[in-house]
Amino acid sequence: MTAPNADFLFDGPDGAATTVVLAHGAGAPMNAPFLNTVARELASGGVRIARFEFPYMRRGGAPDREPVLRDAWKEAVEKLGGGGRLVIGGKSLGGRIASMVADEVGARGLVCLGYPFHPPGRPEKLRTKHLEVLRTPALVLQGTRDPFGTPDDVAGYRLSPSIRVVWIEDGDHSWKPRASSGRTLEQNMAEAIAAIREFLAAR
Repeated sequence: MTAPNADFLFDGPDGAATTVVLAHGAGAPMNAPFLNTVARELASGGVRIARFEFPYMRRGGAPDREPVLRDAWKEAVEKLGGGGRLVIGGKSLGGRIASMVADEVGARGLVCLGYPFHPPGRPEKLRTKHLEVLRTPALVLQGTRDPFGTPDDVAGYRLSPSIRVVWIEDGDHSWKPRASSGRTLEQNMAEAIAAIREFLAAR
């Protein structure tokens, strides 16, 4: 059962050993169906989930500039008691900005639910420089058809050894497969959730 307060939307038990903080993607709020499903499934396994929104999502309009987004992430971590207790991450933009502050805030881990390695159709415009030196243990869950970064794309990147990429078969940026693949979104979501639970258990 989700419970809102002024800043966060919580799922899972208050006394959970692990708290995962998630931020939304560029165009959808913190209670979008994708994040609702991830939060519900992780919470059912005893994980506490805290979701928040960037300032632009609350007021409407285009995403804020990166410094504002990074500051919003750091403020959320501070309000929740500091990074040493938290695994941080999120959907697309939310996960990308989390990856920029993870080392600085001392997060226990990082989970990116579809990472925007580059804008669709612009593979030369990489968003990976900071990922070359990331120290925080990280899990990236990426669809094999993700236009923001396919297996062929990512194979050529220099990524920190702290980063593990798990490929979701035939998934798009939200892990949805084509009907012709013989797979379902429910299967892909279940595989992703299992990978996240395994990652969290090692933290």
